[in-house]
Amino acid sequence: MASKLPSLLSLRVFETAARHESFSLAAKELSVTQAAVSHQVRGLEEELGYKLFERRPRKVTLTHQGRVLMGAMGRALAEIREALTTLSEEPSGNWVTLSVSPSFAIKWLVPRLESFHQQNPDIEIRLSATDRIVKPGRDGVDLCIRYGEGDYHGFHVQLLVSETVFPVCSPALTKSASRPLMAPGDLAYHTLLHDEIFTEHPHRLDWKHWSEHHNLDLNTRSGLRFSHACHAINAAIAGQGVALSRGCLVADDIRAGRLVRPFEAEHDSPFGYWLVLPKGSDPQPHVVAFVAWLQESLRDCACNMLPPSEESVMPKAEI
Repeated sequence: MASKLPSLLSLRVFETAARHESFSLAAKELSVTQAAVSHQVRGLEEELGYKLFERRPRKVTLTHQGRVLMGAMGRALAEIREALTTLSEEPSGNWVTLSVSPSFAIKWLVPRLESFHQQNPDIEIRLSATDRIVKPGRDGVDLCIRYGEGDYHGFHVQLLVSETVFPVCSPALTKSASRPLMAPGDLAYHTLLHDEIFTEHPHRLDWKHWSEHHNLDLNTRSGLRFSHACHAINAAIAGQGVALSRGCLVADDIRAGRLVRPFEAEHDSPFGYWLVLPKGSDPQPHVVAFVAWLQESLRDCACNMLPPSEESVMPKAEI
């Protein structure tokens, strides 16, 4: 066996000749003379110490060693072609890869990405909507946006927006002929929609804690349960019940009239949305640009959040 790899030129000539099983056709493809092909192949054989071809009149065939080498060449070239295809599909400019919780991605971020592209046409976004714990800077991700208490040790963590939680439902439920939803006590006659994020967390603000705060005797074990808040919100839009939702996730649906707040009752959540970045290194300029846009957009969302009003909250009623 050779102690080092042969030259890439001789390997390329060998692969071409082996594919065609012809030195003359290889010479035509490579735009060289047949003698040059023969010279390169013979030199490769001498370097390796064994024959790669059996020379016959008007044709050459691979030896056992030649077939083995050709198989390895085929696999290597296939991997190179796959890598080149992947690279050719990469965005031409800078890109930001971010990991975001699914509900935030669906209900807030994705509808606003066009605004970012209009302001930053040379920056591409790669979005992974997942709850899987990833390590920004080490898992192919530039930054994460996570919902929680911000206890992400070993990373630079910054609060993006704190959250307020309140009930939301379809406007149709507030006008139900059998039992209009107009006050917290009316919840006993409607289906509760639950999401199962942080179900084991002691500080989670769910229907159980909400009903206890309002001294209501609700059956919080019943209702529909969903893995993510976005599914509970969509069920509320469809008129399937009442969701206890975060303001950031329902701001657009309330503004568009798809959801209403049936009564004035809200609580500050112990959770918020956090920006998680690698610690100890300066982010690239395109990441800085995305973070600046994200912070400004969230501030605008918070400022423009519809307060309890006649447009978004049904009239008060006694409990």
